[in-house]
Amino acid sequence: MNTYREIFAVGEFRTLFAAQAVTVVGKTMESLALSTLVYAHTGSPFLAALAYLAGFLPQAVGALALGGLADRLPPRALLVSWALARAVAVAVLALGVLPVWGMFALVMTCGLFDAVAGGARQALLADLLPGNGYVLGRSALNIAVGATQIAGFALGGTLLAWAGPHAALWSGAALGALVALMQRLGLRARPPRVSGRPTWRQIRAVNGELLGDRRIRGLLLVQWVPNGLVVGAEALYVPYAGGSAAGALFIAAAGGMLAGDLVVGRWTTPERRVRLAVPLFTLMAVPYLFFALSPGTWVATALVAVASFGFAGHLGTQERYVAAVPERVRGQALGLAGSGTMAGQALAASGTGTLAEFVPVSAAMALAGVASLVATACLCPALTRPVRAREASRPGGGS
Repeated sequence: MNTYREIFAVGEFRTLFAAQAVTVVGKTMESLALSTLVYAHTGSPFLAALAYLAGFLPQAVGALALGGLADRLPPRALLVSWALARAVAVAVLALGVLPVWGMFALVMTCGLFDAVAGGARQALLADLLPGNGYVLGRSALNIAVGATQIAGFALGGTLLAWAGPHAALWSGAALGALVALMQRLGLRARPPRVSGRPTWRQIRAVNGELLGDRRIRGLLLVQWVPNGLVVGAEALYVPYAGGSAAGALFIAAAGGMLAGDLVVGRWTTPERRVRLAVPLFTLMAVPYLFFALSPGTWVATALVAVASFGFAGHLGTQERYVAAVPERVRGQALGLAGSGTMAGQALAASGTGTLAEFVPVSAAMALAGVASLVATACLCPALTRPVRAREASRPGGGS
């Protein structure tokens, strides 16, 4: 598969694409509403920010503890059931009956199981779109995420202003139920990837094999660390530019990512993506070094757009990661990669926010760029070493 037309000709991919778009709109609205509710209850900016990120933080734990379920449950049943369960959880938040600690507990519990559903979804994508089709599919989904996040912010902000956070949460619950229906009707039933009931011992053993293989571990760290540090800089847009001007930076970041995913996903080969990895990861960080000079809004917007183009370097990394892990544990492996990425971004955002309490915000953003460059330099072997067929046969297959 070499064109977007070819991947969208696959009916089940169209279902995954539409479900992902609706899910992102719903989750964006839910995060905004929850943050608003927590701030209204506590008056604490820190707790409001934590509420926005609360669902991300437990995902790495969920992937490590529960990731094996992604391969041991039928994918359609898992995705539909979890979409419904999540819709119910959001409806409970919308009822307004939980104290603040209860809201946090419910959202963080959802984050644990989001890791399992995410792994199953990405494994199904790799099954539907083999070879170069997987990169095109990831590119298309990334484009959808960027566009629908903007829509989610707009719709969520409008609902918050007109009807309040509870209405936004009820809307998120309704969208979750819609996602469940779309997946039930648009995906065909498949057996589990691995037979038998999962055990903690089996899940730990697979995680140990994945993290113990230096090639796979390197590809995981590449997905977790450099981009997480850059997202830490992005988390400071509001204190850097102010509420109104920060919107321009967020839009520039989304636009740059869309352009990068489109160009790299559509017009490069697997070999070229390996060669472009280091330049793109470098591009992702270098523009943030100029924030040390405290550029004005329009210069900052241009820098952010250029930097965000570099996120497309992850397409080649994800492609090689799928090739490196065994098919039998693909769901668990992809869940671990995706959840670690989100948890790393949340931790980096917390770190840069803390740093900005002691140094100027512009300096904290520049230091995040420096740290990302250092991480890229340390991970160069993982970025540039192609995965050969004999290396992809099993984890722990030698060093």
